[in-house]
Amino acid sequence: RAVAMSVSHSSRLNKLVREQYMRLPQDGRVQVTYVWIDGSGEGVRCKSRTLDKEPKSIEDVPEWNFDGSSTAQAEGSNSDMFLVPVCMFRDPFCLDPNKLVLCEVLKYNRKPAETNLRHTCKKVMDLVKDSHPWFGMEQEYTLLGINGHPYGWPDNGFPGPQGPYYCGVGADKVYGRDIVESHYKACLYAGVKICGTNAEVMPSQWEFQVGPCEGIEMGDHLWMARFILHRVCEDFGVVATLDPKPMTGNWNGAGCHTNYSTEEMRREGGLKHIEAAIEKLSKRHDYHICVYDPRGGRDNSRRLTGHHETSNIFEFSAGVANRGASIRIPRQVGQDGYGYFEDRRPAANCDPYAVTEAIMRTTVLNETGVETKDYSDH
Repeated sequence: RAVAMSVSHSSRLNKLVREQYMRLPQDGRVQVTYVWIDGSGEGVRCKSRTLDKEPKSIEDVPEWNFDGSSTAQAEGSNSDMFLVPVCMFRDPFCLDPNKLVLCEVLKYNRKPAETNLRHTCKKVMDLVKDSHPWFGMEQEYTLLGINGHPYGWPDNGFPGPQGPYYCGVGADKVYGRDIVESHYKACLYAGVKICGTNAEVMPSQWEFQVGPCEGIEMGDHLWMARFILHRVCEDFGVVATLDPKPMTGNWNGAGCHTNYSTEEMRREGGLKHIEAAIEKLSKRHDYHICVYDPRGGRDNSRRLTGHHETSNIFEFSAGVANRGASIRIPRQVGQDGYGYFEDRRPAANCDPYAVTEAIMRTTVLNETGVETKDYSDH
């Protein structure tokens, strides 16, 4: 009974009945679901429309609009916001030929909305494209029942201490694998560059990885992977939270570790370029902490305590194979002398556009201090 109580009512609707309608032909018309980031900088919203034929490229998808006063993005007196399509995926929920389309949000004056962090990220990525930056992001998240309690945890009390859950197998060690595997398949179908998944250290906590992606593609693919996660969880009646510290006490928090390299780091002798980039990052720790969660570091301060495989938020550190450091150089990279490094500071609820842009500003554009340069004239 406890498990039944923790899932949403709509997840208990008869899915076989739904399947009957899903199989109906569409007579050449196509359902396109527009997806965007709302005024919280964390939430995603969506709505759908019919196109007369299947769009073959993003240019075939028309701009649209929505009521920004209902998403904390505009006032009611001037509430229309523009949805500008930027990246198209196959729809794993309504199936081919239907599409999911990620959009940028512009205000009435065609300026980017406050939480449209893709706009400046794209400018920076265009500037640094010759360095061919590759990213891979490790998205940790926690499954909650509809009651806000971690899914599968006892109603009153806690599971046994951490230890057997990480990459665990067995009904007493992992909760919600059906959701994880469904999300993985849905991402593969959609064309999202998902590259792996595993159970995490805290029970009901999981991780999926997206990458390698070059430039702006990193943010596009991670945001769509998040949308698909929330949508899959909706079908199962549970909630995925990206809160960086969903449970206080002796439980691991949730991060979004960001793996990064440029072309010169990936070549023979690249370790010296990796070390040079880490040196630049060390001098700009405060700036990065500020952009690595949506609240200027306040969310991360609950997670980056120096315990539970994290560094201390107030100190910058780096090391080979050190999961308690701000920056980890994988052991294999240390041995090979080239490859990539991992920034372990971004919070689970970070905006990947903000994170990847910040890394490029510091390591390639050689910005220093807490101020950022405006490249709009370039």
